[in-house]
Amino acid sequence: MPLAFTSNRVQRLRRLVNDKSERAKEKAFAAEGATLIDEAIRAGWKIESQFVAPGAVACSGAGSAVNDLAAGVMERVASTTSPQPVIAIVLKREHDIDELKSGEKDWVVVADKISDPGNLGTILRSAEAAGARAVFLTGGTVDAFSPKVVRASAGAIFNIPVFESVSLEEVGELGFKLCGSSSHQLENSVDFTNADLAGRVAIVLGNEAHGLPMNTKLDCWLTIPHAGRGESLNVAMAATLLCFEVKRQHSN
Repeated sequence: MPLAFTSNRVQRLRRLVNDKSERAKEKAFAAEGATLIDEAIRAGWKIESQFVAPGAVACSGAGSAVNDLAAGVMERVASTTSPQPVIAIVLKREHDIDELKSGEKDWVVVADKISDPGNLGTILRSAEAAGARAVFLTGGTVDAFSPKVVRASAGAIFNIPVFESVSLEEVGELGFKLCGSSSHQLENSVDFTNADLAGRVAIVLGNEAHGLPMNTKLDCWLTIPHAGRGESLNVAMAATLLCFEVKRQHSN
């Protein structure tokens, strides 16, 4: 019998879609749509269960329970106004931060108090595409496992370790050179194409509205010169440029 909106399983799914604290407590999150679910399966993530709208088909290869939903339920549970016909509950993975203490060519990205889900998702996507070893999120950064971030990452979140609530000091203690981006021309800042980014570096990206505080303890400040009149690039755009510059230098 198809599940009604009031069923316990549907209400649990709704909480995982909407509530960060529930995702943290359950160590699980929702992936909406066959494309994301298939990528999670391909990357070896554990799919706990799937919820399917009338007339739709569950993703194969998950080895998980399939729950058929009654008409109209998916529209009330999903995070989008035009929802995908299938949602999965995915169990979070535990990553060992100590594994990042070695590796001469390892590099990472740090998102410091990034507030926009779309920006964080794009940062994850760029970091994974450019070969970053991991992404760190400082306290105050939007939840990486919210539906909007997972969707904006285009599946990248399933292919790169994400560490939450990590301080810049902790990243530095892992042996990474902290390189922060700034829209301001500081006295000691370096054009990102001239900076030495070939070793163990951490690209640090600040909040959309305020950037990184000027008193942030970093090993170097990076600038991205531009000819336009706009004050700075969007943080996700800046992240893409910086990540692929690190990739270029690591490839040489």
